[in-house]
Amino acid sequence: MSHTTVLKARWILPMTPGCQVLEQHALVIQGERIAAVLPQAQAAIAYPDAEQVDLGQHVLIPGLINAHTHSAMSLLRGVADDRALMDWLQNHIWPLEKQWVSDDWVYQGSLLSAAEALRGGVTYLNDMYFFPKAMARAALDSGIRAGVSINVIDFPTGYGSGPDDYIAKGLEAYEQYKGEALLDWTSAPHAPYTVSDETFVKLRQLSEQHGLQMHCHIHETQDEIEGSLKQYGVRPLERLHKLGLLNERMIAVHMVHLDEAEIELIARQGTHLVHNPSSNLKLASGVAPVKALEAAGVNTVLGTDGAASNNRQDMFAEIRAAALLAKGITGDPLTVSARTALEMATIRAAKAMGREADLGSLEVGKLADVVAVSLDALECRPVYHADAQLVYVAGREHVSDVWVNGRRVLQQRQLTTIDVPALLDRSEAIVTQMKAGR
Repeated sequence: MSHTTVLKARWILPMTPGCQVLEQHALVIQGERIAAVLPQAQAAIAYPDAEQVDLGQHVLIPGLINAHTHSAMSLLRGVADDRALMDWLQNHIWPLEKQWVSDDWVYQGSLLSAAEALRGGVTYLNDMYFFPKAMARAALDSGIRAGVSINVIDFPTGYGSGPDDYIAKGLEAYEQYKGEALLDWTSAPHAPYTVSDETFVKLRQLSEQHGLQMHCHIHETQDEIEGSLKQYGVRPLERLHKLGLLNERMIAVHMVHLDEAEIELIARQGTHLVHNPSSNLKLASGVAPVKALEAAGVNTVLGTDGAASNNRQDMFAEIRAAALLAKGITGDPLTVSARTALEMATIRAAKAMGREADLGSLEVGKLADVVAVSLDALECRPVYHADAQLVYVAGREHVSDVWVNGRRVLQQRQLTTIDVPALLDRSEAIVTQMKAGR
């Protein structure tokens, strides 16, 4: 019989439609799934022999889903700050990647990101990067859930010679790891300015053939749009729509510069949108029109982007930024409520990944991806509304415990799956080598 654990907390925020904050309840984990959510007194009677975890002044929430990141790039955190996107990419990031990126480099960087994520209450990383086998191993070794990408760009890198090579290597990784419970896979063209029509169509067909979500940077900057108008005569979204890519499988990242017709188009097509407020601010790309997206019914979710452009992989920061930015730029304090911002990192993000049946809320039968956040610290007191407290007061440093797939991967702020000193030693050795070779 599978192991049973009863988590008792002052508050539970299930994130189910219409359900607000539950007080003095318990969440029961049996094996990898949630078996019950019920008052603590009832849990004591129904599960007398289960392992009991009394979390006191904590709130339990679904594991946060980071809907867009480049995990391996934690090794490039802070390497090139205060630059525009194309300068940052062409003169700093791409040359460094060409020189240094390898299977081991990606594994170590991805493991570092997984550790950061778990300590920040993130249980799912939707990744986009090369060497997908390395990302898969890092996710499995750390116990985090991941969307691993079959990532494609139209020029050679240290990973591959071109699009067909990237696709072949990505499919090889997919075939090797596709049965793993913690791993999903995406068909991931990098961006309209780095991927040809022919390659986009191949990746659309791959998505359709294997039932994969697609994951692509789109409309990140005004320069991208102007470049598309010069090269193709249309804006990137129109080009992708003509190629059949805008549908419920597409996870469109950034989407900062949108007109009314484009917002209506993606709403009609069911395309998911990943808002990356901190990265877009830091690169001065702009701010996605979240109020208009909400009004149109677009499924808007949140991501950090990579550590080289944020530089924190901190979903609490993104949740707070999403709520505050939408209010500040529109003059409407009612847009993007605390509840909405939390939905963007939980149940909505699960929908974007095609996993809403199993993830994103604390419901009976769903997988037990659970985060405990302490509201006991003086900085978090008093508590009138636990859900708003998570958005406007608490931070990732208040995450104490995390379960992924029913497994406790963070216990009282300590990772149970990763040798942190060894990880840091290895990461520092790689960075030292990079500094010496630049």
